[in-house]
Amino acid sequence: MEFIDIKRGYSSLFGLKYSVKNMCFLAFLVVLPNILGAFKYTTVFGLRVHFFQYAIFLTAILYGPVGGALSGALGSLYVAYAMSNPYILFGNVLLGYFTGYFARTGTSHMRAMYYAYALQIPWLVLSDIFLANMTVDAVGLVVVSLTLSNIFLMYLSSKSSNLLKTWIR
Repeated sequence: MEFIDIKRGYSSLFGLKYSVKNMCFLAFLVVLPNILGAFKYTTVFGLRVHFFQYAIFLTAILYGPVGGALSGALGSLYVAYAMSNPYILFGNVLLGYFTGYFARTGTSHMRAMYYAYALQIPWLVLSDIFLANMTVDAVGLVVVSLTLSNIFLMYLSSKSSNLLKTWIR
């Protein structure tokens, strides 16, 4: 494994080539979910929509499974703390990693999110019911809320990634 070589302008990390600009942008995207996690919207139905998944999806699309997992882990710190639910961290690692994995295999971004979310749901349900002591009804609302927000946020991430790919390469 090589690390950053300023003279060559890139490094090889997990088999991927990164420039210094790429590494700085990756660091920004890993921190961005914590900032976006401070913002939430409550619908008229009582569902809370968080926006931090946007950065997790965007990082997964641009940097693959490792970037998505990093963004999911480090980017979920604020939300996990604010909601007193540390189990959110692992769920978002799953979401980021598998979104990046499926996006790298040529799957459409939206379909990659669906597959990754399908893999995250068992952890989400089991950890929220048995570890966070949430009711089944509350967890059902969380699943519905996340499904709707993930669709919207993946759409935005997909559009953003198309613009950013040329800038970071």
